[in-house]
Order: sequence, then structure tokens, then C-alpha cells
Amino acid sequence: MSKVYLVGAGPGDVDLITVKGLKCIQQADVILYDRLVNPELLQFVKSNADVIYCGKLPGDHTMHQETISYSLVHYAKKGKIVVRLKGGDPFVFGRGGEEAEVLVKHGIPFEIVPGITAGIAAPAYAGIPVTHRDCGASFAIVTGHRQDGKADDLKWESLAKGIDTLAIYMGVANLAYIRDKLITFGKATQTPVALIETASLASQRTVVTTLENVVEKAKKEQVTNPCMIVVGEVVKYHHTLNWWKERAKSVPVSEAL
Repeated sequence: MSKVYLVGAGPGDVDLITVKGLKCIQQADVILYDRLVNPELLQFVKSNADVIYCGKLPGDHTMHQETISYSLVHYAKKGKIVVRLKGGDPFVFGRGGEEAEVLVKHGIPFEIVPGITAGIAAPAYAGIPVTHRDCGASFAIVTGHRQDGKADDLKWESLAKGIDTLAIYMGVANLAYIRDKLITFGKATQTPVALIETASLASQRTVVTTLENVVEKAKKEQVTNPCMIVVGEVVKYHHTLNWWKERAKSVPVSEAL
């Protein structure tokens, strides 16, 4: 029986895929996967499955969203088990909601398989707890850019004054704007900021600075996407809880099983 699974692949490390997500990959007849999905996950695909890349870069979309949604419907109506494999979680800035709406419109059965989103995983891999009893009682996940033509309706004052920890996705290109908005609406200039590149992969790098200096520091260190921006006092724990540097000495879970 045909079905579509919207599967979150996690932040990058293949060991962070959920058990259910891995089972979906193994059973799929068709897989449509995104740019931020670790390609090592494709080793678990059936030999006769169709594997379709539909990644997006700013201004360079291999496959437009409408085509992706159409493809999910097309293959499902042919009786296929279809997996839409997304980096992170399908419902956290993954357009999974839009794709699910299309499936509902066409009467296609589907399931959502949550994944570990980078807003939590990236700080964790950098030794930064997004909540902490001493300085992090609230946490918000924020997009660093808006859909073209849409007004910026983020509640900057609430984010600046009412939230202890911000995890900002897709914000490197708009870093100056984000800094200015947060400072304008009351965030202290010396608030710690972490820029976490390629979280959970061997290439992971964490740059720590302050809100006031974040733009200059990012330019100096040549910070690029994919990058999670974490703003808040919890960032200070990076210096003492940074376990990632010891990871090379341990045995990965996938090798130990």
C-alpha cells in the first residue's frame, strides 16, 4: 500500500537518525532527500529504490518546492512507499507542513517521523545547554530569514527581552540585521553568541563572541552555512562542557552495536 513518510534525518551525524526513520529509509521505494541530509544514510536504501536529490541553495534550487510536492503525490499514486528525507525535523523550518497539506489535498496517506532539530542538537554538540536553571529558563527557535516578499513579523522586542536563549536558523546572511534588532529592543550588547558550523559532523566548528561583535567576528572567521546561531548566557558553558573535542577518542555508536 502506498504511503508517504516525512522523515527527519537529524542534524548530520548518521548515528542521530531515529530507529523509525532508519526503518523508513530501508523500506522505501522512492526517496527524495535534501541538501543537508548526510549522504551516508543512503547506504541503507534498497538496491532497486529510486533516489532523487532535491536540495536547495539560496538562489539555486535543484527542484522547486511545487515540483517536490508533486513528486510525492506522483509516486504515491503509483503505489510506492515514498520517503521525503529532510535534515533536522520535517516540521521545524523544513516545509513539512506544506508538503503534508498537499498530501491531504490529494488523499495520500502519510506519517510524520520527527527528527532531532539543529536548534537543540547544534548547541548540545558544542557543549551548550539551551536551558539551565541558573540562566536559561526559556528557549525559542527562530528563523533568520523570511520568505521572499513577506514582511518581517518576528516579535523582536519579545525575543530580546522575554526569551533567555535564542537558536536562530539560516541567519548568517542577515547577521547584522539580527544583531541590530536584538540590541535595539533591549538585548545586552555583551550577551554571548555562538556560531556553530556543520553541527555534529567531523568538520564542526564553534565560534564564540558577543552580540556586539558577532558580525565582525563572523567575517574574520569566515563563518558560512550551515550554521546555527545561539544567543544567550548559556553560551558561556561551551568553554567547560565542550565534549566534542574528545569525541575522536571514543567509538561511534554505530560501530559499537
